[in-house]
Amino acid sequence: MEEAEKKAKIDSFLTRGVENIVPGKAEVEKLLNSGKVLNVYLGIDPTATKIHLGHAFPLRKLQILAELGHHVTFLIGDFTAIVGDTSDKESERPILTREQIEENFQTYKRQAKKFLDFSKIELHFNSEWLSKLDFAGVLKLTSHFSLNDFISRELIKKRLAEGKSISLPEVLYPIMQGYDSMAMDTDIQIGGTDQIFNMQAGRTLIKNIKGKDSSIVANGFLPGTDGRKMSKTWGNAIWIEDSPEEIFGKVMSLKDNMILTYYLMGTNVDNVVIEDAKKRLESGENPMNIKRELARTIVKELCGKGEVDAAEEFFQKTVVEKKVDENAPEVRWDKETITVEDLIRMMVELSMATSNGEAKRLIEQGGVYLNGVRVEKKSVELPVGKGVVRVGKRKYLKIVR
Repeated sequence: MEEAEKKAKIDSFLTRGVENIVPGKAEVEKLLNSGKVLNVYLGIDPTATKIHLGHAFPLRKLQILAELGHHVTFLIGDFTAIVGDTSDKESERPILTREQIEENFQTYKRQAKKFLDFSKIELHFNSEWLSKLDFAGVLKLTSHFSLNDFISRELIKKRLAEGKSISLPEVLYPIMQGYDSMAMDTDIQIGGTDQIFNMQAGRTLIKNIKGKDSSIVANGFLPGTDGRKMSKTWGNAIWIEDSPEEIFGKVMSLKDNMILTYYLMGTNVDNVVIEDAKKRLESGENPMNIKRELARTIVKELCGKGEVDAAEEFFQKTVVEKKVDENAPEVRWDKETITVEDLIRMMVELSMATSNGEAKRLIEQGGVYLNGVRVEKKSVELPVGKGVVRVGKRKYLKIVR
């Protein structure tokens, strides 16, 4: 690898979407330039079956270090998933069964392959070492921490103040994740900012037990299409295995102020492309032009170059030009938003579904689209101006103002 290319990769790893580096950027940059093969890992608990575009960002970071020749591990937290991390949650997560964890993992590697070259990256499960710890071993690990460390965290303090339950397994979770780091003799941990406390536990164990310094690179989060955290619950996620038409439509639904963030954290384009988009926006160019280019880029990266034109054409015809069956029924709608319940009622009234139950099933199975974007099963408000609702492949209804 050319020195200039290596420098560019290291710079991207340390700056693009990064919010915190422990102990600091200079120290980690020096480590990456030391010529030493580093042990690096990213861990994911298999608590769901799908990966969204927000998950792809740290995967791309992991791939950079693999290309730089480091020893990289993609860790599946099958053992920690039994407990469930609540670092970013205001309540306990439901405990998963071994069968649920195994089922959730089935699609992980297939989806991650879009971003990770597994010929250069090792795949491990943390049950490989956590399941072998006996009670004496657990007690020994806990001696490196205090309960005060845990309950001083803001979300934990809030839950305690509200009288909510804090389970003992939750208290042990950061120690379990810390042991992951120690077991792999980690030099650099990659994670989100919500994981800093847990990753610091790894630094503590490595320092206290192995006498070795380690580092943390904490990334920010790609927001969902509505500006909130990307989540299945809120129906604002761009899923890695969405159809090209869905991905294009979802990107086009972004607010203009999210364009640069999605270029930065939702694509793999060079910084020069991002800077060009920024200058064009600042110059007053119509953001729709730049958003279209962003949508084409994301579809290309997730689905392949051959899917781009068809996805854009579908958006142009169904959303921009509203070219649907001229005999499609119309519904006049005066409100600024429309809910899933409203759509269900329309579908039944216009005989696009025989009952509320069938309409709900169609939505849950991913067969209903509003302005080219799949309608999620949760009852959330969906923005609408002039709308086109597609049920299945050929049934349409128009929403007019």
